[in-house]
Amino acid sequence: MDIVIVGPAHPFRGGIAANNDRLALELMRMGHSVKIYTFSLQYPSFLFPGKTQYTAEPKPAELDIDIAVNSINPLTWINVGLKIRKRRPDILLIRYWLPFMAPCFGSIARIAKSNGHTKVVSVADNIIPHEKRIGDRLLSKFWLGSTHGFVVMSHSVGKDLGTLGYKRPVGFCHHPLFDNFGRIIPKDEAKKLLNLDPSFDYMLFFGLVRDYKGLDWLLEAFADARLQSKKLKLLVAGEFYADPKPYYDQVERLGLKDKVIFYPIFIPDPEVGRYFCAADIVVQPYKHATQSGVTQIGYHFNKPMLVTKVGGLSEIIPDGKVGYVVEPNTPSIADALVDFYERARETEMSDNAQKEKAKYSWSSMANEILRIFDETKKA
Repeated sequence: MDIVIVGPAHPFRGGIAANNDRLALELMRMGHSVKIYTFSLQYPSFLFPGKTQYTAEPKPAELDIDIAVNSINPLTWINVGLKIRKRRPDILLIRYWLPFMAPCFGSIARIAKSNGHTKVVSVADNIIPHEKRIGDRLLSKFWLGSTHGFVVMSHSVGKDLGTLGYKRPVGFCHHPLFDNFGRIIPKDEAKKLLNLDPSFDYMLFFGLVRDYKGLDWLLEAFADARLQSKKLKLLVAGEFYADPKPYYDQVERLGLKDKVIFYPIFIPDPEVGRYFCAADIVVQPYKHATQSGVTQIGYHFNKPMLVTKVGGLSEIIPDGKVGYVVEPNTPSIADALVDFYERARETEMSDNAQKEKAKYSWSSMANEILRIFDETKKA
């Protein structure tokens, strides 16, 4: 089949762009032709909290990527929509994560599908975003009306579709494994690459720092006397998309200055592996969530993980086997981390992660998209 993807892709950085690139490669491996239209402007600079939206990594040579979509310029929406309508692909595949994108994506989709042939399938990270704004539900409803079917990556997102009255085909597939961050390296080697003291153990909080991700809860939990009695440090690796001052102040107040190491930058793909491989456990103390690509990076590196019982996070971490699923509060996080170190559970949980990750394949995601496409033809 002929498939067009619209959304973040190279040269944009971040999990969604990497996901679109990787999914395109998987669909091509299956024998389909794939064209990607990505952004010339994804976010206006005043709406983007990071330092840059772009990656320095080279473009995957196999991918056909056209830089053409400006998220705030309707003329580009019309232009791209008309190109896709004329091309008549079987599937227009659009990743949806933020209502801000609904006017852009919805306009392109409505123009493209007016050819009477192209089916619009959306893979959704969120329908209702973590950080809510006025108009979110209205914009998401506009997007829902632009589509023929959805694939969601957590059951909580599927429920959100239901609350908005969506009646068209909806499929489910967990977020696939991020397998583009290189090989697993020995822990000692990873510590050396990061200039870490090899005599300490390390926990990892990874990814863009937003308030809903609960870093403040983790810092409070880490201050627990049971953890402070161990030779243990916390790595916080990720660019701040929230005000960093409250977190630095919290570290000072809790007396953790020598126990918390911040890497307040966007971690380049070739360096991601050293952070995961240096750590004993990956901690995701989110206050609310749907799913997280960090979990799938953790699986790639066979890492034990701690997640809170929110959104879809608990759906993919078997509690007590691959890691811990805890109540979203500081004492529960601290108790689980104490259990992990005092019972020396790293090797057992790492072995289980290696087995469990086999189910999170890119072929599963691609096949679910194609299944929903088939359903849209019957609807």
